[in-house]
Amino acid sequence: MPSVPLTLQPPAGSVSALADEPAAARAACVLAHGAGAGMQHAFMAAVAAGLAGRGVAVLRFQFPFMEQGSRRPDPPAVAQAAVRAAVAEAGRRWPGLPLFAGGKSFGARMSSQAQAAAPLPGVRGLVFFGFPLHPAGKPAVDRADHLAQVRLPMLFLQGTRDALAELELVRRTTATLGELATLHVVEGADHGFEVLKRSGRTNEEVMEELVSTVAAWMLP
Repeated sequence: MPSVPLTLQPPAGSVSALADEPAAARAACVLAHGAGAGMQHAFMAAVAAGLAGRGVAVLRFQFPFMEQGSRRPDPPAVAQAAVRAAVAEAGRRWPGLPLFAGGKSFGARMSSQAQAAAPLPGVRGLVFFGFPLHPAGKPAVDRADHLAQVRLPMLFLQGTRDALAELELVRRTTATLGELATLHVVEGADHGFEVLKRSGRTNEEVMEELVSTVAAWMLP
C-alpha cells in the first residue's frame, strides 16, 4: 500500500505530508516526527505501515524546519501551527473516523502543547512515542507541566533506557495525570526504541509491540 503524498499549508509555508490509508480504516492518527529526522525516517515509516495494517489511517507531515532543510527545530508556535494544519487535513480526509494525534519525541511534545493551548478539533486522544521529559543527563519534569491542561486520554510509550525520560520520572508524571494517562513501558528500549543484542529481542519485535499497543488503545 503506497503512501499518498500531500501538501499542507500551515502559516509558516507549505510542508509535505504522507497519508497511509487502509481500505477499511477504523481510526485515524496524525503522526509528527522528532527533532532529528523527518516523516520518512525508518521509524516513522514503520509505525505508519504497522498502524495502517491494523486499520488505522496515518497522516505523517514535515515540520517547517525539516521541510526547509534546517537542523534547528521550529519555535513552539510554528510547530504547533503545523500540527493543527495536519489535524485539520486528517479531519477533512477521514471524516467520521475517531481521530488521534501525537508523534515521536519533539513531535509528541509539540502535539501535546498544541492541545494544551487550545483543543485540536476532533482529536480524541494523544499518543507519545518517547515523550522527551528532559534533556539527556538533566532529569526534570517541567516539560510535562502543560500536560495537566490536555484533558484527553494520553498513551505514553517509553523505553527503559530512554536518556530523555528517566522511567521513575515518567511514572511520577503519568500518575499525576490519573486515568487520562496510560503508560506502556518497553523493556530495554532507548529513546529511538532500539534494543541491545543482549536483550534477546530485535528492533522489529519492539516495533510490533509498539504498533500493537497503539492500535489496541485506539480501536474499540
